[in-house]
Amino acid sequence: MNNTAETLETTLDRVCPGIIAQWAPVVDSDGAFPSESIRALASEGLLGALSSKASGGLELGLAGAARIVRRVAEECGSTAMVLTMHYSATAVVEAFGPLETRRAISSISHLTTLAFSEAGSRSHFWAPASTAERRNGHIVLNASKSWVTSASNAASYVWSSRPVAADGLSTIWPVPASAEGIQVRGPFHGLGLRGNDSLPVGASDVKVPPEAMMGSDGRGFDIMMNVALPTFSVLSAACSVGLMAGGLRRTIEHATRTRHEDAGTSLADLPTIRAYIARMQVKTDMCDALLADTINAIAAARPDATLRILECKTAAGETANKVLDLGMRVCGGAAFRKDVAVERFFRDARASGVMAPTTDILYDFIGKAVCGMPLFGRSHE
Repeated sequence: MNNTAETLETTLDRVCPGIIAQWAPVVDSDGAFPSESIRALASEGLLGALSSKASGGLELGLAGAARIVRRVAEECGSTAMVLTMHYSATAVVEAFGPLETRRAISSISHLTTLAFSEAGSRSHFWAPASTAERRNGHIVLNASKSWVTSASNAASYVWSSRPVAADGLSTIWPVPASAEGIQVRGPFHGLGLRGNDSLPVGASDVKVPPEAMMGSDGRGFDIMMNVALPTFSVLSAACSVGLMAGGLRRTIEHATRTRHEDAGTSLADLPTIRAYIARMQVKTDMCDALLADTINAIAAARPDATLRILECKTAAGETANKVLDLGMRVCGGAAFRKDVAVERFFRDARASGVMAPTTDILYDFIGKAVCGMPLFGRSHE
């Protein structure tokens, strides 16, 4: 695939309405991992969207990855979230991992993901409770990760632990999912994003080579804040915007096609219905504009980039709930039917607010940022 916007759009227009849209209802109803959709994206090289050309990837940048996630989310939220976590982990590996690992991740068969959240630290993902100890020439990891997307389908995890010896909050490691001592606990039964395979993962004396460490010991917090968080926040926002756009499209289809036989009019002929749809459109466009501005702020290293990173996930996640609530209202009783599909987007949109950093934590960060206060205490710096 050529690295052009036109080619990317052509590819997405072929894969998304076809394969991904076809499998989305099954993924949701069965709580099944979107294997067919991921294979279709991988066959087009799109798993390597954030991977550099030197690694064998497409090097589309954050804007390209966001476009892919947004379009995929218009058809299947679960597939979009799997991509979001894959790209977030890829960004870390691209910045700090060895070439061999980077090439593996950019290949058509290697899915990776972040493994940061833990039962002990909950939404404070930057402060892991898991340990890393040096024993007999190896690093030995022990952990209880609480939520890992693609847990039983990923080939590798970008893993956080406490430092081995240095000061600091965390250290980052690439961990093969096949490593001895990894235990995935499932299956996942969720309200929404039912196919994202988000499960607890335990590590019992898992061995990794010391040289696998990404970055330096104790500097994981910097990697999380400067690489993983911006990527995840932007792509999470892209997922929410895609869910809004997908729900909006299906709401419009229902409103324009459904007719009152006695009056010979459609739902869209009612001013009240049109007003609700207009609100959905305005809210979706507002978040889309904020997402685009955030990507531009990061690319230009603007002074407000950090604020935009915090705002885009918050705004898109919160607004998606409002937009899809309106969609349910417009479609009425029909919205509760699976064939209309609005209820699937309604459920999928709920996940963003509780994915770390949660919306409540982001509001606190945004408040600190605009009040000129540090986001973290001195112990986090």
